[in-house]
Amino acid sequence: MKKLFLTVVTLLTAITSGMACTNLIVGKAASADGSVIVSYSADSYGMYGYLCHYPAAVHAEGTWREILDWESGRYTGRIPEAAQTYNVIGNINEYQVTIAETTFGGREELVNPEGIIDYGSLIYLALQRSKTAREAIDVMTSLVEEYGYNSSGESFSIADPNEVWIMEMIGKGPGRKGAVWVAIRIPDDCIAAHANQARIRQFPLKDKQNCLYSKDVIKFAREMGYFDGKDSEFDFADAYCPADFGGLRYCDARVWSYFNMFADADMSEYLPWAMGDATATPMPLYIQPKQKVSVRDVQNAMRDHYEGTPLDITGDVGAGPWSMPYRPSPLSFKVDDKSYFNERPISTQQTAFTFVSQMRSELPNAIGGVLWFGTDDANMAVFTPVYCCTNVVPECYKREMADAVTFSEKSAFWMFNMVSNMVYPRYSALIGDLKKVQQDCEEAFAQNQATVEAKAMELYNDNPPKAVAMLTKYTDETAMSTMAAWGNLAKFLIVKHNDMVVKPEENGVFKRTETGEGVSPVRNGYPAHFNRRIAESTGDRYMMK
Repeated sequence: MKKLFLTVVTLLTAITSGMACTNLIVGKAASADGSVIVSYSADSYGMYGYLCHYPAAVHAEGTWREILDWESGRYTGRIPEAAQTYNVIGNINEYQVTIAETTFGGREELVNPEGIIDYGSLIYLALQRSKTAREAIDVMTSLVEEYGYNSSGESFSIADPNEVWIMEMIGKGPGRKGAVWVAIRIPDDCIAAHANQARIRQFPLKDKQNCLYSKDVIKFAREMGYFDGKDSEFDFADAYCPADFGGLRYCDARVWSYFNMFADADMSEYLPWAMGDATATPMPLYIQPKQKVSVRDVQNAMRDHYEGTPLDITGDVGAGPWSMPYRPSPLSFKVDDKSYFNERPISTQQTAFTFVSQMRSELPNAIGGVLWFGTDDANMAVFTPVYCCTNVVPECYKREMADAVTFSEKSAFWMFNMVSNMVYPRYSALIGDLKKVQQDCEEAFAQNQATVEAKAMELYNDNPPKAVAMLTKYTDETAMSTMAAWGNLAKFLIVKHNDMVVKPEENGVFKRTETGEGVSPVRNGYPAHFNRRIAESTGDRYMMK
């Protein structure tokens, strides 16, 4: 148990010092509408969630770009600016290229602190310089080769309207520029995912259409003593990020849960792996779904807490009286001389921002790319449409609106956090009220999408800049309408659930007596299952005589 605890603590240190995130992926032939879909949750305690923006620009020869570490803001160096950069809003650019990531950490000795470029900067540099996913892979690998990579191991989702790739990259250690990496194209009819554990194992060495890799990815592993077999047997994850209990239970378990929702085959074969057995059968990198997967399906998958699976956390004592599917940090803890852990599902309270990117090849780029964006925990966020042509950030999503230690009622991050932190302690009692408003907002956006895009197409055919202006305005309107709805929800929850009672209401209107006073609140007390637990654990202490 001591060895297990140390492994868990080591893993947790690695993933909480970086971005302990989740990416879900859907190929275009596996999606309900022919779109490529990639999701992301930026899960980092203390991070402020906002929508970044890099306007398209032309740069004079000799212009330099300062590189500031994405997580710390620390200056690490400078590189020549590209002659032309493209509009980037969030993690999608004007050509619908989307890039997301999860940190797998890997071998600590391979971090190169002298490198200029970190994983976050790499993402946004590539988005500003790439028109396709393949071009983004080339940009990313070329930049780290020339200027050095200073992050630990990363898995990247790199997508455009026609294809999606998973690329895994890790540095070569102090004094060595560049990185070793491999990129696999996900088949169009498949879904895939990664969540802080390296996922690429053996890969085809001669399939250049579907597999790209650094020329020394195997040679370097041999030099470092990570691998000594035949080239055809080389396993990237095993060499650079060997699986252990924490990497499986906290990380790959999230992938398993996603696959389990949509798999065409029985996923129970891989449950031992997901539960932390590194000797069990590893999960495949991708699978075929039993049905077409929609954008709304992926949004809901990002809200998963292992409900209905052996890893479900809503029924044990840690869930409290109101079945809370969250656990406080840190995930590991000790009682006397024994070590314990909590599950880490896809949806988690420390999310700063989340998105589901929809990329469609049958539409002009300005209309085809939609970043469905939200701040805070995906389970309690509203995914609002942000079109990839958007060139003005909605006020509530602006970085300048607040920060991690400055509250603002004009900040979506803080308004959503205010509501979610009201809901967490009394989850089952309050979540229904939140879900109604969330679903009303998202359903309205989904129903409006076709009409909005038809109007945008009319404008685009006549005057593309007018379509861009219209979609930028629509992006702002949906963000601000959601903010208004969430402000009203916060007030509603305070009134309805004040002092742990429930004030009767109907369709959001509180009931009153004939004289205009509020109807007396209902005192529900603890749920029946928790009352039973109290009686069983306390014996006769509270039994009425």
